Amino acid sequence: MYLAISLLVTVAIASVVGTVLQQNEPYQNYIIKFGPFWHEVFLTLGLYDVYSAGWFLFILTFLVVSTSVCIYRNAPTMVRDMNHFRLDMQADRMRLMKHHLEVETHDPANAEQTIRQLLRRKGYRLRSRDSEGQRVIAAKKGALNRLGYLFTHLAIVIICVGGLVDGNIALKLKELSGQIQPETRDIPASEVPEISWLPKENPSFRGNVNVPEGGSASLVFLQLRDGYLVQPLPFRIALKDFRVEHYESGQPKSFESDLVVFDETEAEPLEATIAVNHPLIYKGHAIYQASFQDGGSLLDINAWSLNYETVEQQQFATAVFQNMEVETSRGKLTLEVDDFRLFNINPAEEGSGKRFQNYGPNFKFKLRNAQGEAREYENYMTPVKLEGRWFYLSGMRSQVSDPFFYLHIPADPNQSLDRFMNFNALLRNEPEIRKVAEQATAETFVAMGVSDDKMRAEVIDTMARLVNLFATDGFNGIVSHVETHVPEERRMQVMDAYMKVLRNVLSAAYAEVLTREGVDLSADVSEQDAVFYDDAINAMASLPAYGSPFFLQLKNFEHVQASGLQIAKAPGKGVVYFGFFLICAGVFMMFYIHPRRIWVMFNPNNDRTTVLLAGSGDRNLREFEQDFERLKQQIARDLKQP
Repeated sequence: MYLAISLLVTVAIASVVGTVLQQNEPYQNYIIKFGPFWHEVFLTLGLYDVYSAGWFLFILTFLVVSTSVCIYRNAPTMVRDMNHFRLDMQADRMRLMKHHLEVETHDPANAEQTIRQLLRRKGYRLRSRDSEGQRVIAAKKGALNRLGYLFTHLAIVIICVGGLVDGNIALKLKELSGQIQPETRDIPASEVPEISWLPKENPSFRGNVNVPEGGSASLVFLQLRDGYLVQPLPFRIALKDFRVEHYESGQPKSFESDLVVFDETEAEPLEATIAVNHPLIYKGHAIYQASFQDGGSLLDINAWSLNYETVEQQQFATAVFQNMEVETSRGKLTLEVDDFRLFNINPAEEGSGKRFQNYGPNFKFKLRNAQGEAREYENYMTPVKLEGRWFYLSGMRSQVSDPFFYLHIPADPNQSLDRFMNFNALLRNEPEIRKVAEQATAETFVAMGVSDDKMRAEVIDTMARLVNLFATDGFNGIVSHVETHVPEERRMQVMDAYMKVLRNVLSAAYAEVLTREGVDLSADVSEQDAVFYDDAINAMASLPAYGSPFFLQLKNFEHVQASGLQIAKAPGKGVVYFGFFLICAGVFMMFYIHPRRIWVMFNPNNDRTTVLLAGSGDRNLREFEQDFERLKQQIARDLKQP
């Protein structure tokens, strides 16, 4: 009993873990969530696929065998006890019982009839026996309490059998024998080798597939540790339409799919709509609305160069899940578009009066070099207002487990990138920067009354070199240059001088950009333009860490959505439900049906008959004591005895 309870508690805890911890996710997701150490611990314990773990299936099997043996050994005894009235009761034993009554009557026939009617009204079943001039009546009720024990134990067996049916023991055995092997590569289903395919008549499975609008699928993918298996379906599912409702904040409220099921065995296709918690049950297959994602949205992109001395932008069209090779100043790169999101909900700034803010559409992509190393980016389509200013946001990270580092490119008064890109290109145009430096130096020398041409040339060279260092490597490039070429005792002094010179030439270059735009600088730079300058310098200082030779701006899109379907075939579910019904009935019988027995013995003695009444109850003794007391009073009153 202790072992059985311990095993049941273990199964219960494992079931809670399997409910709380999302099962059969890619291992990379668990590493990101729990870290390498706990990932290995959970992996060793089999917590990522609890219901198919070897130890879990072993416990279920052991419970089935041990409980079945228990039922086999004890059920006949319990059934016999349910029908055994114990008519061999002796008078001495009855008098020793706590609850008994002994009266005398001159009319035993009437007394027996009265007692029989009274016991039947109280729900007792009666049996009688005559022996040696004595008549014994045995009454009992609540015998179904024993049936509750049988139902409860039988329910454990049935539930465990249902769990074993859906636990894919056959799949485990095939894997151990080498008949199947999970595929770990990210390749189309048509290229997956036969050893990673399951038979169409597989009795039990649970897999996922994403179906884009206008597309269809006739298979699902079963996650198995660090790989997957392909499970063909006996029908084809097409997604006719997908709908999402949002709250005012932009958060998804509900989503549903209009499906069409094509089955060769049916004359007409089946059309149905599914939603979260409202699946379609079709020929033993449950089709759930599990998630949604992009289904290959079409994107129009502007690529702004960040490394050239002139403003260059190229327009091209791509789509989510498409890859393309591009030639850049840093060699050949592969552009991999991974996702598009129409709504992006983030916490709003303090003081805005809102809890959340919708940043608008964005798309995610990777830039992969020839060595296979990749950086992931997410670019927002429209500028976002932060601290009262508008920025184009682009996030970057080198590892999937890292948070995004965001580049904030300020938007000009026209909400465009033109001013920033012109400023950035000018700083990379050495001839133009020399002109700006010459003009700034000439004005400074005239104001100071200096006419040394050699000094002027040196100052111009220094300005151009500092701007080039800043444009190439940011402020870190200037610091590295000083640490490499200047003695340590003079570094602070030289660094201060360099920063003053750099600020002067950057300010002059920015003034040149504003002049080309037609901005009137006769009254000096406006506060708005000055703030833009500071934000632009901060953004340019971050470009070396940004790591991309271009900035991709989303100009237009055609949104295509995909429905994430989970399809499950679980014949053991009905078995488990039946076991659940049995265990509820069994527990009810055990706790609310109380076995009770009453014996009545008629013992003739000359012209009188002694009536001996005794009873016992297994549970709720106080209630039985009250009932027996009322029974005693009723019998005494009917027999007209004190």
